[in-house]
Amino acid sequence: MKVSQRPQFINKKDKIEFKLCKSGGKIMKRTHKATLLSTLFMGLGQLYNRDFLKGIVFMIIEAIALINIPGISHGIWGLVTLGDTPQQFVGGKIVQNDHSIFLLTEGLIVAVLLAAFALIYIYNIKDAKRTAEKLEKGGKVLKPLEYINFVWTYFFPQIMMTPAVIAITFFIFLPILITMAIAFTNYSIPHHVPPRNLVDWVGINNFIKIFKLDIWNNTFVQVGLWTIIWAIASTFLNYFTGLGLALLTNAKGIKFRKMWRTIFLLPYAIPGFISLLIFRLAFSGTGPINAFIQSMGLAKIPFFTDPTLAKLMVIVINMWLGSPYFMVLMAGVLTNIPQSMYEAANIDGANKWKQFINITLPMVFYQTLPLLIMTFAYNFNNFNAVYLLTDGNPINANFRYAGSTDILITWVYKMTRDQSQFHMASVITIILFIFVAGVSGYSLSRSKAFKEEDML
Repeated sequence: MKVSQRPQFINKKDKIEFKLCKSGGKIMKRTHKATLLSTLFMGLGQLYNRDFLKGIVFMIIEAIALINIPGISHGIWGLVTLGDTPQQFVGGKIVQNDHSIFLLTEGLIVAVLLAAFALIYIYNIKDAKRTAEKLEKGGKVLKPLEYINFVWTYFFPQIMMTPAVIAITFFIFLPILITMAIAFTNYSIPHHVPPRNLVDWVGINNFIKIFKLDIWNNTFVQVGLWTIIWAIASTFLNYFTGLGLALLTNAKGIKFRKMWRTIFLLPYAIPGFISLLIFRLAFSGTGPINAFIQSMGLAKIPFFTDPTLAKLMVIVINMWLGSPYFMVLMAGVLTNIPQSMYEAANIDGANKWKQFINITLPMVFYQTLPLLIMTFAYNFNNFNAVYLLTDGNPINANFRYAGSTDILITWVYKMTRDQSQFHMASVITIILFIFVAGVSGYSLSRSKAFKEEDML
């Protein structure tokens, strides 16, 4: 008696499950084939799925990449070696050979493009697999015009943001990468400046110098501490001075309110660099302020030549420039505080000071905290306020390439423009970026104003 090879089903449900298993086998077979084809060459899986538009686009992208393999190889070689032949003088002529910084830049561009190609390659494989599964389940592939209309309708925001993303990649992200890469080289005068000399990779030696060599470490620590003091003092003085001016101009019984606001706003309306240069001239050793003091028979005041007084002057002048902005901002915030809260406080017997501490300040602080954090980050890198006023002076003999009022960003500027110490300037820039980004990001993420739209 022969045993039947045909499966015996106990009920209708078992029969349906068997058919689904068979169908599942077909799904896996087609999916594997489409995935394998797209893995071997971009677009083949799409062509197998009869998704011709995407298939052709993916194939063109890979073809362009294959055509440019020599350029890609040269870019990677340049990034790894930074060149092997500097500029030479041969037969009375200058022969331009390898330029390390050009090779570094080209290599990083190639690296960014390869990263973009890798993302497209992965998407190509996933798309072929997803389309194959859709076809085996009874779906259909959209025709070219239908697909274009679908993408335009459902991915319009992404399409509009694509130019901005590309611009950010090459004009912001790429320069950051170049700066980070230079921090690991010896790009500096006198022996490592292209094209006459080549630049070499030195690993973390520059970071070790910053933290271990006294001449660098002392300057970094002292300038860094002053930068933190400067950023905190400038931010909070601007903030609370602006709040005070807003409270005064919003107070009941104040006449000519608009006139006072206009007067207080004038320092912010005038271009900052003009105001800074005027202050620099006015308070200089031979300026009108010291001339007036001398005319009264008093000794000149070293506004910008005494280190402590120069730092104080920079903070005060920056307060004069920045507080009007906060005044205008606070004026708008104060008008949104419900008057019923003050009326209830009056009934409870709270005086003006308690009302300010318990009502005004918390409400204003809650709504402006993100801006306060961003102002701190801005002041940390407030180049103009320091450099246009003092050039970072007075000179400090204990510092390397920095003066007594230099903050980190002006120190970086001096190292690049005046001393060509690009490698150490890049190290400081990276540390500066990590600190500011870390403090700002953490503070914003912890603030209720960032997490919530309304107060609980």
